[in-house]
Amino acid sequence: MSGIIESIRQELKKNADSNGVKNGQHFFKEKIKLYGVKTAVVGKIGKEYFKAIKDKNKSEIFVLCEKLWQSGYLEESGIACNWSYYIHKDYKPEDFKVFEKWVNYYVSNWASCDVLCNHTMGAFMEMYPEYLSNLKKWAKSKNRWVRRASAVSLIVPARQGKFLKDIFEIADILLLDQDDLVRKGYGWMLKVASQAHQKEIFDYVIKNKKVMPRTALRYAIEKMPEELKVKAMAK
Repeated sequence: MSGIIESIRQELKKNADSNGVKNGQHFFKEKIKLYGVKTAVVGKIGKEYFKAIKDKNKSEIFVLCEKLWQSGYLEESGIACNWSYYIHKDYKPEDFKVFEKWVNYYVSNWASCDVLCNHTMGAFMEMYPEYLSNLKKWAKSKNRWVRRASAVSLIVPARQGKFLKDIFEIADILLLDQDDLVRKGYGWMLKVASQAHQKEIFDYVIKNKKVMPRTALRYAIEKMPEELKVKAMAK
């Protein structure tokens, strides 16, 4: 199976663009390993090569995903995230340990964090909500990406109006976080939740606006009517 990983890497190199590396790095404060391949092309490559492994069992696919994660390249992590989500109907509770390992050991930027958590983790939480308590443990991690993951894992469920109580509990833990990318993460979670629970999110913002970082506050109210935004931002 390792041959497919090398084939993917050759395909990525073939589609690499030095300008893509420069342009891609622009979106990150930390140094990122990039081939410089456009996101749409990466997605196409991942889908094409998945055809060759779709009949493999879940454990074998997870092994391949981990090999992609281990490279440190953003494009390879994107393919790994897509592959793990493609088989989400086969998730079992014990898979949480696999995903938690990826978040702890391989996620090193906001993009790979968000792609993994929005899709793979979001789907897992909807299937096994008893693991929401683990996200609250993540919110207390020393690892900034694990803390961000605790919030962005609920983006898709929040859009559907789910897990409001848990969203507030995670936001409470992250409320005073000093890391800007963590603040943006939980602000994003609140913003998406406001689409189904505008009053509840607005009330939460008003209750906490004296201590909530402005970055998180602005994200949380972004989709609200203008009059609510003005009230929320007023001193």
